[in-house]
Amino acid sequence: MTEPNRQRTRLYLITPPIVSDVAGFARDLENALDGGDVACLQVRIKPGDVLDVEATRRVAETVLPICRSRDVALIINDSVDICEAVGADGVHLGHSDMRVKDARKRLGKDLIIGATAKNSRHVAMEAGEQGADYVAFGAFFPTETKVDTVPAEPELLEWWQAVMEIPCVAIGGITAERAKAISLAGADFVAVSSAVWSHPGGAKAAVAAFNAALDEAVTEF
Repeated sequence: MTEPNRQRTRLYLITPPIVSDVAGFARDLENALDGGDVACLQVRIKPGDVLDVEATRRVAETVLPICRSRDVALIINDSVDICEAVGADGVHLGHSDMRVKDARKRLGKDLIIGATAKNSRHVAMEAGEQGADYVAFGAFFPTETKVDTVPAEPELLEWWQAVMEIPCVAIGGITAERAKAISLAGADFVAVSSAVWSHPGGAKAAVAAFNAALDEAVTEF
């Protein structure tokens, strides 16, 4: 059980790894945001192991006005350069990307910097010490969105809540049915991609279902 003064877990959206119809995705995003609370959108156009720089920039520039109008933070995966170029709200860095402390020097103190920790307590704590605003743990469940995942256990979230103050994001195969348990384990945010964009009822219904689950979790904090 997590601390009773925790804030409600929020939804952290991630784009599909391939966006071939940018205008169509923008409409899908607006529909998704009509479904309820969303904290941020990470633009991650990465069909393999390498970020598609041009597509990432194109998608980010298109959705930025939507995010601004809905008070949704726009986060760029991997690239500090694109973050600066499009005027995004922050960047999410993986293991092989720029170090958090170097990104902080580039972006200043006001922009958001997140860091992938997978299942490593050491990597997560180091990212926090270097100035990360959040760390991301996972994958907690099997996922097809990313190919280089490692398994993580919910106990990792409980430990983080007990020892650290900066928020943690849980990622990897999280569905609306699994969101409550992950929230109760200690996730400040749940990161989702295909569970929203490929939902049979549409993105709006998916976001609504996630929010219902996260609302239910609050009653058990």
